[in-house]
Amino acid sequence: MNKTDKTLKDLVDANLYSRYSGLLSLSDLPLQLIDTKGNILLEFNPSPDFCKLICQQDEGKGCPDCISRLQPGQCERFICRYGLANIILPVEINNQTVGYVLGDQAYPQSNEYQKYLIDIAALSKDRNMQPEFIAKAVAAIKTTEENKVQIHEQLCRHIAKNISYDFSESINHNDTAIARLSIEKEMLEKKILDLEAKNMSLVVNPHFLFNTLNTIARIAYFEKSYQTEELIYCLSDLLRYNLKQDDKLHTLGNELDNIEKYLYIQKVRYKNRLVYEIDIPDDIKSVRVPNMIIQPIVENAVIHGISTKRDAGEIKIYAEKYQDDITIFVVDNGNGFPKEVLQDLQNSEGTKGIGLRSTDKRLKKYFGEQYGLNIVKSDYSGSTVTISLPMKPNARRT
Repeated sequence: MNKTDKTLKDLVDANLYSRYSGLLSLSDLPLQLIDTKGNILLEFNPSPDFCKLICQQDEGKGCPDCISRLQPGQCERFICRYGLANIILPVEINNQTVGYVLGDQAYPQSNEYQKYLIDIAALSKDRNMQPEFIAKAVAAIKTTEENKVQIHEQLCRHIAKNISYDFSESINHNDTAIARLSIEKEMLEKKILDLEAKNMSLVVNPHFLFNTLNTIARIAYFEKSYQTEELIYCLSDLLRYNLKQDDKLHTLGNELDNIEKYLYIQKVRYKNRLVYEIDIPDDIKSVRVPNMIIQPIVENAVIHGISTKRDAGEIKIYAEKYQDDITIFVVDNGNGFPKEVLQDLQNSEGTKGIGLRSTDKRLKKYFGEQYGLNIVKSDYSGSTVTISLPMKPNARRT
């Protein structure tokens, strides 16, 4: 084994995945690190089951289509024989390619029709597999919008570039501990030193994640990737809000700001398939509520309603006042909650709908049994979920 190969192995063994876990949350598309022979060293995000079952001849190797296109120093985007888009980015040291980052492995919207042209019967016979098994793998292949592919490509380039820095430092200094030249490394090491000085256990502080995200956002700004910058800031704010203490009340206005950031991120993801509107009177935005009471409802509307629609989905959030109470409505025109979710909402031990049950219990715990969450309607024409609150809450904690 030569020096470069040993460095590559050492780097993968050095918790490489954890260094990029924050970045990886920005995309769920496949992303792998392979060596120059096509051997898979690390799956940051796994390949589709279809690629593993049908395309890869060896579980530990990339598919032949990818391997045949590995050219030192060359970046390439290509469409495989089944219509999936792929990107190959070299990892280099001193103008020598030592590995590659592979990404995408999904259908562009313009190529999605090719999914339905795959001859499942022929593949079943050729691979000696049940056709139902192959059909399920085909159905699970993702279809992505172009802007999501662009974000994923930026993510791949960032990771490839930083891994190159890792390799270079390790080889040039012949150090068994893999040094970090990236911004993430400097911030992480500082945090570890601070925690060691305080004799605390080595846990990653949430502020490290926020600072890292904000640093990446500034890089995106200087690279004129303005939408990426905005997405990262929104994600940072969402995480910060989600980690606030559960036993403290926040204004409804703060809750709605958080929801607007969440819906903005989903709007970038679903593009024209999602339209949303928030119409809450200013005079009730000062009402104090537990944090994260609207988020689970909106998230369920996106997952169970909007994401399954091929045409435009709509989510509307509005409020009504009646005497001393407020009712917040979350309305969507999706396909309704799955039957098992509706059933589990009535069952305290059910495994579905936990977020909605938890929200209802929290509201009742704060304000009394007459308040909480109610599913007014859920069918193929859409869902309506309400949250009832007192206008002047006198929180009662038991």
